[in-house]
Amino acid sequence: MIIDDIILFNQRFVSEKRYEDFATDKYPDKRLAVLSCMDTRLTELLPQALGLRNGDAKIIKNAGGLVISPFDSAMRSIIVAVYELGVQEIMVVAHSGCGACHMSFAHFKEHMLARGISEQTLDTIRKCGVDLDHWLEGFKDTEESVRRTVETVRSHPLIPSDISVRGFIIDSYTGALTEIC
Repeated sequence: MIIDDIILFNQRFVSEKRYEDFATDKYPDKRLAVLSCMDTRLTELLPQALGLRNGDAKIIKNAGGLVISPFDSAMRSIIVAVYELGVQEIMVVAHSGCGACHMSFAHFKEHMLARGISEQTLDTIRKCGVDLDHWLEGFKDTEESVRRTVETVRSHPLIPSDISVRGFIIDSYTGALTEIC
């Protein structure tokens, strides 16, 4: 089991005090938050390509690096970063070859049903007011997705006007950044 292996590794990590290399506090040294995708290609590439070290920035990740509504968890994290952690600048960083591009609920529904989730469960979720088509929708155009997310953050009624918000696409292989907004 992978998790069991991780637990064993963690025990060695702690006993060897390897955590000391990562000591910092909760405040980002560069007063920066980065909203990006959870894609595994970006786990180490993104901070390396941006020149970020542990403690430099708040990295907020989700599927697609999106703010899908003004009051979703990504936006909540950004607001906490601004008011509680002193963030002054926000980067929205999408990436090439993102799996969220062309993602749809119809695709997920097929897999959900195959894994034992019933139509009744899906109907109950819909009756609770969750629009599954919107909630699990990806995007068709990465540049437009970045523009939309940047605009949602910039125009949010709880984001001060002095906060800088800029959008980028990072090449998933080279780490090259292209500014979009």
